[in-house]
Amino acid sequence: MAKSEKQKMITGELFNVYDPELVAERGVARDQVEALNALGESDPAASEQRVKALFGATGAGVEVHATFRCDYGYNIYVGDDFFANYDCTILDVAPVRIGKHCLLGPKVQIYSVNHPADPKLRRNGAMGIGKPVTLGDDVWVGGGAIICPGVTLGNNVIVAAGAVVTKSFGDNVVLGGNPARVIKNLK
Repeated sequence: MAKSEKQKMITGELFNVYDPELVAERGVARDQVEALNALGESDPAASEQRVKALFGATGAGVEVHATFRCDYGYNIYVGDDFFANYDCTILDVAPVRIGKHCLLGPKVQIYSVNHPADPKLRRNGAMGIGKPVTLGDDVWVGGGAIICPGVTLGNNVIVAAGAVVTKSFGDNVVLGGNPARVIKNLK
């Protein structure tokens, strides 16, 4: 039996972004995200419950400020004490795993989706390919930073505001620049 486009997406194969099942799932997620964003900061307990319903898994103490955006939600996994500041986007075609005690500054963008290099396959954005993103425990991503598909960051990593992280890094470092590089080691 041939794989569905969703199965291809989840296993990191080239998939049709406009597959009806995936379009419908993104529609459901958008409705959930709009309901979350409409709460603003007026009801933290209700907001946390909406995040827990949207994400694949969460730890205790989850706070996401409006406006938040994601593709599906079910591919986002966060640990205890997760905080996402205003205007964050997590494109979760592939799993996005974020450890405990992590902070995302305003306008942080995490992408687990890419498009093929072949222009015929890339036309109209119709084909995508997922690459998981993993952030360890105690990661702080500064405002406006971008985490690209396939990146893994270790524990106790600080990403400077505006950095563009295009490759993986280990534990205990401060990253900055475009493309991001180690600018300081932490003890």
